[in-house]
Amino acid sequence: MAAGGRWGHSDNPFEEVEIDQVNPFSHPRPTPLPHEPVAFYNDPGASVDPLDSKKGLKKKERELLAKEAELNKREQELKRREEALARAGVFIEPKNWPPFFPVIHVDISNDIPVHLQRVQYVAFASLLGLVICLFWNIICVSAIAIMWGDPRAWFLAAIYFITGCPGAYFSWYRPLYRAMRKESAFRYGWFFLFYFFHISFCIYAAISPSIFFVGRSLTGIFQAINVIGYNGAVGILFFLGFAMFVLEALLSIWVMQKVYWYFRGKGKEAEMRPDAAAGGSRF
Repeated sequence: MAAGGRWGHSDNPFEEVEIDQVNPFSHPRPTPLPHEPVAFYNDPGASVDPLDSKKGLKKKERELLAKEAELNKREQELKRREEALARAGVFIEPKNWPPFFPVIHVDISNDIPVHLQRVQYVAFASLLGLVICLFWNIICVSAIAIMWGDPRAWFLAAIYFITGCPGAYFSWYRPLYRAMRKESAFRYGWFFLFYFFHISFCIYAAISPSIFFVGRSLTGIFQAINVIGYNGAVGILFFLGFAMFVLEALLSIWVMQKVYWYFRGKGKEAEMRPDAAAGGSRF
């Protein structure tokens, strides 16, 4: 009895026990997941032929090579034309200034020799200075035209600005640019002629004598003294215009002197030119 109580179920320890009670594989198997259709990842209707894909890639490659060869051919042709024009003394000048709306060509660092770049930069500054002076002149004369009710001086100031800015570029700045670029004696002479008129105009504008009606259309010293008696604020604007024309005249005289010294074979710029000694015989 003691033994039976110890074993719990039977007095015989060698009695067979049901296999289902201890066999872990006797329970029902889990239900397998359903098979995914063949077309779940691949479309059976879109059959890809590897030969066709290779042919397509080769075709595209041939097209790209043909386009590249055509572009190289055009580039070489343009380069030959540019070299031919450069040998003939004709330079291509693409418009690149101002950057937001290019109207003129300015590339001093690449077009002008190193020893002349400083003078050319100052000449370009004098061109911009003239534009600023004439624009400020319109503002001042507009105030006078409104105050006195006489638009004649304003029309003259507008004519100065409309014709003076492009006129200065084509009459003396571009000839100087090309003269320094190609060492052209003819263009140097053209520059000296029109730059002399430019300096004369700046000096006259800085004085603006009242003996002529045109003097009232410029912000010179005489007009500034006359206007300040009527309106102090407008008079100050005229004095600023007078100072601008004085600075423009002084800057232009400096440029004229430097260019003349270089042309005559004098100065530091001329010392860097191999033919400085023969420079004076060109004019």
